[in-house]
Amino acid sequence: MDAKLITALEHFKKSEGNITVLTGAGISSESGIPTFRGKDGYWTVGSKEYHPEEMATFRMFKMKPYEVWQWYLYRKTVCAQAEPNLGHLAIVELEKVFQDRFVLITQNVDGLHLRAGNSPDRTYQIHGNLNFMRCSDECSDLIVPLPNKIPFKDKTAPITETEKKLLTCSQCGAIARPHVLWFDECYDEKFFRFYSSLRKAEKTDLLLVVGTSGATNLPMQVGVTVVHRGGALIDINPEPNPFSQMAISVTNGYYCSEKSSEALPQIVKFLKK
Repeated sequence: MDAKLITALEHFKKSEGNITVLTGAGISSESGIPTFRGKDGYWTVGSKEYHPEEMATFRMFKMKPYEVWQWYLYRKTVCAQAEPNLGHLAIVELEKVFQDRFVLITQNVDGLHLRAGNSPDRTYQIHGNLNFMRCSDECSDLIVPLPNKIPFKDKTAPITETEKKLLTCSQCGAIARPHVLWFDECYDEKFFRFYSSLRKAEKTDLLLVVGTSGATNLPMQVGVTVVHRGGALIDINPEPNPFSQMAISVTNGYYCSEKSSEALPQIVKFLKK
């Protein structure tokens, strides 16, 4: 490993401080999950093609709820057929090593971190999880798994009448919605651990940023908070991004352009020594 990276990791080991891992779509893309902002994200409803930023909104859900559900059930199918990679498994090892000094903040809604073995209590899913649903009328805060009776769906499979009955709130009977943060919605604590994430950032001594472009607000706030308090920032991403710029601009920062499945196991091995 590079000498600057070793120095940052050594300093953290001596501090016996807290570690936060912040992940984005890049780590899941190594498991074969597309980002859905490319060609796989576009969706045709009738004769019109919609962009992901249009499909993933509460506004679209109110207009075309079952077309939105069709899109999300297809996404769920793609994610369910993927497997956690070496990057995911390395993060599980970090939690085993650091336990209560560890937290994982993920933007990914695919659930791969939990499937890999990270604990729900230390995994903040700040954009939700598409394996779950909740009441669209918010009659309660109940978040429930998608019914097992709904099979894997391909792109052309419509929502059946039986599936429509399954996609309802058990409390009030209203249509359920995917448990995800949409583009026209805001972070909150109740569903997306907004304040919890910021509180963890205020106590973070080492922030590992993995595969995120820095395009959303809360992850950037986490990075800025850690840097301002003097914590170390290591960004792992093949593509330069706002986090890599932040990392190279501070004394105890480091930018690694390797894949997470290659870089994370090395970092974990060093930290476990």
